[in-house]
Parts: sequence; structure tokens; C-alpha cells
Amino acid sequence: MTAAPGPLETRVDRTRCVGTGACAATAPEDLTLTPDGRALPLRTTPSDLELLTEAAELCPVEALTIHRTDTGEQIAPAY
Repeated sequence: MTAAPGPLETRVDRTRCVGTGACAATAPEDLTLTPDGRALPLRTTPSDLELLTEAAELCPVEALTIHRTDTGEQIAPAY
């Protein structure tokens, strides 16, 4: 498990999310699917940054992103 490097925020663009579930399957401690099938962060600070980063990179519509709260810099997915 990789600890988060400083304050981070997980964001889900619910208008883009198509509910594949790949993110919640990859990082189940940090993400879940709501009854409408869209992703929802479960916590404000990631429990495992490595898994959450992988989940963001797996999202086919790039609806899941991870940002530094102090600068707003997007750290995942990496482009």
C-alpha cells in the first residue's frame, strides 16, 4: 500500500461517468458505485494512492481524477 503524498482530493465527473465499475473494483476502499451506477469517492484522503491512481487510469472516459488540494494540480491520470 502506498501512502498519499500530502493532501489529495478524488474527483468524479458524474456527467462523464458511464459506470463501468472498473474504478470501484480496482480501489474498493476508496470508491463505490451509487445506485445510479456512477462512481463516488468514499473518503477524502486515499487509503492507497497506487490503487486509486490505477483506477483513474483505467477509467475509459477520464471521469475520475486525483488532485493536490493545495495547488489543484492533477496527479492522476497522468497524460
